[in-house]
Amino acid sequence: MSSLQRPGPLQPSGDDTCLSEEKESYSDKEEDSAQECKSGDDRSESNSENGSESESDNEQSDTRQSDEVLEKGELLPRGIESEVNSQSCCEHCKTEHIQKEQVTPRRFSGEQFWLKLEAEGSYQCAFTSLIFEVSKPAEIKYNILSWSKYADYIKKPWIVGGPLFNVSCDSASALTSIQFPHSLCLHDHGSNMTFKVLHIKSTGPSIEPSVDHSSTHIKWHVSSLSPVGPVIQTQEPVDYHGAVILYKVVDNHPSLSFRVYIATNNESFIKDISKAIRHSDKKFIKIDKPPVCQKLLQNGKRYRLISEPEADIIPEEMQFVDGSLLKLKSYIEVYLEQPVEFTLSLVELESEVIVWKAKLRECDWTKHNQNNNEQKRKPICRRRRSSISLSDEELCNKRLKGIPDETKAKSTLTDQQLMTIAQKMGKDWKEIAIGCLNLEMKDIDQIQEKEEEVNIYKFRMLNKWRESEQNNGTAQNLYDSLRDHVSYEVQQVLKGFLEHV
Repeated sequence: MSSLQRPGPLQPSGDDTCLSEEKESYSDKEEDSAQECKSGDDRSESNSENGSESESDNEQSDTRQSDEVLEKGELLPRGIESEVNSQSCCEHCKTEHIQKEQVTPRRFSGEQFWLKLEAEGSYQCAFTSLIFEVSKPAEIKYNILSWSKYADYIKKPWIVGGPLFNVSCDSASALTSIQFPHSLCLHDHGSNMTFKVLHIKSTGPSIEPSVDHSSTHIKWHVSSLSPVGPVIQTQEPVDYHGAVILYKVVDNHPSLSFRVYIATNNESFIKDISKAIRHSDKKFIKIDKPPVCQKLLQNGKRYRLISEPEADIIPEEMQFVDGSLLKLKSYIEVYLEQPVEFTLSLVELESEVIVWKAKLRECDWTKHNQNNNEQKRKPICRRRRSSISLSDEELCNKRLKGIPDETKAKSTLTDQQLMTIAQKMGKDWKEIAIGCLNLEMKDIDQIQEKEEEVNIYKFRMLNKWRESEQNNGTAQNLYDSLRDHVSYEVQQVLKGFLEHV
């Protein structure tokens, strides 16, 4: 990688400690793109954002297919491509020409991407911008994780550099290096920064050195495969490539209410925003506008959101910070009493420079209202196109098709069923607990407080998950969370429970 510049000396830090593994489901609601607006609209705006949350109901069918069906299935639609990757239009970032092949992944359940690389070389994911270097053919699975659980472990002068990923490979020795996209604009400050990665291993977290960095990526030699993401050490003010994400409240009132999120151009941050929206008591639709800020956002500077015509905006101004580590993401509320067209502009207070601007029209949200964008999702069963008999996966889904959703929802797993599953699970139960069931390391420590038989530990782990899910601690929910990460035997046990709901 001759075009990459070497980082400055890696300085030892007492903060080289980190955190436990995490993996979270990422199955967003369908968000149809807005209708085409009148001919006077700026067409370049309508094409510049590819929303990572603009998922169709095809996602639900994909999550219920077997690996064999997925391997033969269609590529991901362009609609789910990353909203970010703004570095290409940054006047300060140098365009670099690295010999790599652009590849389009397929997707498993839990928003997991999958690549089958046929030969040695460097490959860049079209959706996440990850660059994989392999020494031989390999199959790689990866997904975006959240930084928020690890806030206590990232202390100044360390900061989050970009998205956190969980990566696995069918042949660990084949994957030699990974280049992680970062969301900073380095200008000429790269030599004054230390670039490393936070690596969350089964033995504990650690901060490991990078080998190169560029204006867009941080390169790391693979030591082992588990969650990992870029971190940067600096004492200087940091400029970010930013993004503005819009959501509209869906209700029966004629007035308009919006949430406006100002984020770093970081997929982990944006994923946290979409998760907050999904878990809100209100219903929202995503407004499809170009998210990328045309000017850089600087940590600590104040920004104001302005509406024309005037609207109620709370707060009127806010100080920008990288909220990647924050569990609760800040947002600005915009309210208009009448449904009129209006323009939003984000202005940096000190210089009065407009860093982002978008015009919102009625056609941006009326189609969602007409289609009742909050339709309940139902399991989708796909038939194999060939004359070959249905796979076990499809047969299971076919049997489940006739079972009412409310019946399945009430079928919380019993203690006896959890113990049966626990007895079938292997030695990797801790990794599964953190990576698939959203448990934390403190939960694992609590489970193992008393010295007991390992199956009791596994049962307690599953029981902890069931308690956290409350009324959704069902066989279907557990199966959806574990299906790509547990043995065939465990999957068959869960399918058996589903058939007898």
